[in-house]
Amino acid sequence: MARKTISGLYERNGIWHIDKVVRGTRLQESTGTSEREEAEQYLIFRLEKLRQEKVYGVRQVRTWREAATRFLVEYQDQPSIALSASHIEQLDPYLGDLPITHVDDGSLAQFIKDRQTPGLTKTGKVKPGVSNRTINIALQRVVRILNLCARKWRDAEKRPWLESVPMISMLDEKTNSRKPYPLSWEEQSVLFAELPAHLQRMAMFKVNTGCREQEVCKLRWDWEIAVPELDTSVFLIPAGFGGRRETSGVKNGEDRLVVLNGVAKSVIEQQRSQSKEWVFPYDGTGMHRMNDSAWKKARVRAAKIWQEKYLRPALPGFASIRVHDLKHTFGRRLRAAGVTLEDRKALLGHKNGSITSHYSTAELGQLIEAANKASSTDSRGPALTILRRKTG
Repeated sequence: MARKTISGLYERNGIWHIDKVVRGTRLQESTGTSEREEAEQYLIFRLEKLRQEKVYGVRQVRTWREAATRFLVEYQDQPSIALSASHIEQLDPYLGDLPITHVDDGSLAQFIKDRQTPGLTKTGKVKPGVSNRTINIALQRVVRILNLCARKWRDAEKRPWLESVPMISMLDEKTNSRKPYPLSWEEQSVLFAELPAHLQRMAMFKVNTGCREQEVCKLRWDWEIAVPELDTSVFLIPAGFGGRRETSGVKNGEDRLVVLNGVAKSVIEQQRSQSKEWVFPYDGTGMHRMNDSAWKKARVRAAKIWQEKYLRPALPGFASIRVHDLKHTFGRRLRAAGVTLEDRKALLGHKNGSITSHYSTAELGQLIEAANKASSTDSRGPALTILRRKTG
């Protein structure tokens, strides 16, 4: 007598797939095999599992990959979703097929170890392991997804995907975090002289406005607002401007007022003929980042010149100076010049509930005066000197 086959299987591209309705639940998935008999065994396993869930209330076991995928789909409009996707992709080889009940410190240990271990770039250069802060960002995504499994997501029987969330240990960020490094005027002079012209103008603008990297890279002329009463202008960057990604937005979720001191204003005037759309264009479009190979090569040269000029090695913070350190430099100079905390927050674009988003002419004048103090803390005025020398 011929062997009776099980219904609910169909073949597609050489692989057997399930499409079957059982007890009101539709199963649709691949069996992962090209053998009919093996596919039937898998279907029997899935049917028994479904029966236990329906009859005995056995909770369906979800994998980490299922949970991570649902998170990416449900929260795809979040400004930080691209960063989340990057961390989830890095986690997948370690957690992908694990049940969410098995995600804990033990299953994350190898991921943490591998991320901390130095590796090689495509060109064969040694790259250091990532910081504890970077690893913690990934671990925070793990905690976020597990919390959703326990507190929000439910199965067909209204049971949570996960009964409880384990305690995920975070790494100590103070032990290996790189501290901000505000530039001295001498260091700024040496570094900026080594930057290519386009990066030098961007850096000069950044160190005199406190803008973040992407706020400089993607600065647009249609964000400029004239203030004729003060014979100047300001920029108002919309909260959702994008940045490196379309949904990046301003960090604190508010419109960002950019006040121009004398140096920043002179940079802006030099840029007016460069593009109708972008303030700092490169090859006709907005730059992707300032922290590129040209920046990294310039800081290497600057550290070497510093040692030759002053007969002592450059400090580690200067030798590895980051683009974001220019923002810290502006903030440090404002504080050194006696600018109030409230005005510093406004100039640096920090969230400040005590300051209205609508500024009067008098308030703008006060902020411009405060911003000018940052460029006047060095009596030699090297910033303006460098601009003239490099653009001549």
